[in-house]
Amino acid sequence: MNKVPEGMREAVQRARAEVCGLHAALVSNGLVAWTSGNVSARVPAVKGDRDGGTGRRAAGRADLMVIKPSGIEYPDLTPGSMVVCDLDGARVDGAYQPSSDTASHAYVYRHMPRVGGVVHTHSTYATAWAARGEAIPCVITAMADEFGGEIPLGPFALIGGDEIGRGVVATLTGHRSPAVLMRNHGVFTVGPTARAAVKAAVMCEDAARTVHLARMLGEPQPLPADQVDALHRRYTTEYGQR
Repeated sequence: MNKVPEGMREAVQRARAEVCGLHAALVSNGLVAWTSGNVSARVPAVKGDRDGGTGRRAAGRADLMVIKPSGIEYPDLTPGSMVVCDLDGARVDGAYQPSSDTASHAYVYRHMPRVGGVVHTHSTYATAWAARGEAIPCVITAMADEFGGEIPLGPFALIGGDEIGRGVVATLTGHRSPAVLMRNHGVFTVGPTARAAVKAAVMCEDAARTVHLARMLGEPQPLPADQVDALHRRYTTEYGQR
């Protein structure tokens, strides 16, 4: 099976290599256990493959995504084992069945056109907050920097269809946070690239752990909104090499 348009095949191969490597980052940062968790990346359609050659995307559906195969252990993942799907979640290329979260990833890409990567983990501390049904309050500068406020809580949704994706989109629309805690489940993060979404997952777990430890010592005080705004603005416009 290979239904990838000719003009997208090189980009798909690059995305497969990138997504495979980013799964190793989930393991090295302690965000996953056994075969849980997944990373996906959007592969934008080339101009002639978008909407009858007009160059317009039909709600992003001409784009593809690359995602982890279902139930394959992390040491066995290779670029070739990554699965290519369209943005309705149908497999376009790959020997394996895609992740059980594929329909939700696809829903996010269809409804958040600026998202280029999606990550899902059951990382320990962040999932503990999700199990409590509680957003992580913004009580440290690192959270203001990265998330622009609290890490919000999304609704409970069953796995397998696009219900989780609907909850992710509903929660993150209009929110500065690239991460959401899905109630009684785990973490979903988004980003302009798959690497950015992985970074958000790493930072979400770090914040969840830090705020949990702070609560063990007392009740941490949320940062004032104006300070959160100033920190987030500085981080997103001045921090790092530009």
